[in-house]
Amino acid sequence: MHLNTMEHVMKHSVIYGIAFTQPFTSLAEVTPLMQHVQLEKMDEISYGTSNSSVEYIQFKLKKLGYYDDKMDGSFGLRTEHAVKKLQSSHQLKVTGNINKSTIEAISWEEIETDIKTIETLMDSIEYGDYDNDVTLVQEVLLYYGYYHGSVDGIYGSLTEQAIQSIKDDILSEQDDKATPDRSLAEDVSDQVDVVDDKNEKDNEVSTESKITQLEIDSADTTILANAKSHLGTPYVWGGTNPDGFDCSGYIQFIFKEQNITIPRTVSEIWNFSTPVSSPSVGDLVFFETYRQGPSHLGLYIGNNEFIHAGTSNGVVINNLDDDYWNSRYIGSKRIEQESSN
Repeated sequence: MHLNTMEHVMKHSVIYGIAFTQPFTSLAEVTPLMQHVQLEKMDEISYGTSNSSVEYIQFKLKKLGYYDDKMDGSFGLRTEHAVKKLQSSHQLKVTGNINKSTIEAISWEEIETDIKTIETLMDSIEYGDYDNDVTLVQEVLLYYGYYHGSVDGIYGSLTEQAIQSIKDDILSEQDDKATPDRSLAEDVSDQVDVVDDKNEKDNEVSTESKITQLEIDSADTTILANAKSHLGTPYVWGGTNPDGFDCSGYIQFIFKEQNITIPRTVSEIWNFSTPVSSPSVGDLVFFETYRQGPSHLGLYIGNNEFIHAGTSNGVVINNLDDDYWNSRYIGSKRIEQESSN
């Protein structure tokens, strides 16, 4: 979503924003863009801060799938990790601190996500309809200050005006300066490594692909050399090539260089691989970071070290004895399943 669109929605939300009798989200008492205005007035928020503003940010990040923990207003490790994920997704400087550009990115993505939920419905419902689809459209449009009636599920003149108004402001606008890959048509739930792994079906490993066991004794030198050749590659949300990797995209790429096909997401790789009591070179090490269960992984390279694509510094080598990784380590697994064409 580009700046002009943001300004249009801002105008509606600020000038016509109303308190909800049936809010689209449980935490909101003002329109999301009013929240955006309030947050923009604050100084940069960083690790260790505890206040209601942090709780707002946690709520937004949870709604967008970056955060899966308590909304307690305390800026801890998981909140920081979620902020870094969002910053990387929007090609912002990954600091983990909440600044104006981060708040703006949250607002843009929230608008895109919410409008995406009703984009098809707005074209399918008709004047005079009375059903749950109309109710959902009314709730979202009320939330963004476009609808000024009661949420009754009846498609009347106020609903029609609201739909036309938001289409004029958002859905019909085209701008050559729009950020690449951030259009309203983009389905953000298809990003990899998100909390609910909604893209699992799209990333199934083909049964026709040959999956071979990694011969550790003969291949460790090659796989380590290939893995280390990408040191310093930046972290990119959804990245699967040397221009930028996320954690599972990096591991999948490294194994692909060995002619080994593995699944795409962390949870899929966890389920696909076989547990081992302790890692050997070429095994995978898994961590529980921003949510329960496996949410990050790396390649074990010996001497208690692993190489991985981290959100802060891209592809780096870390030690399992480091406090951060040691406290989040949940196990090692090995790619050993084998099938033939």
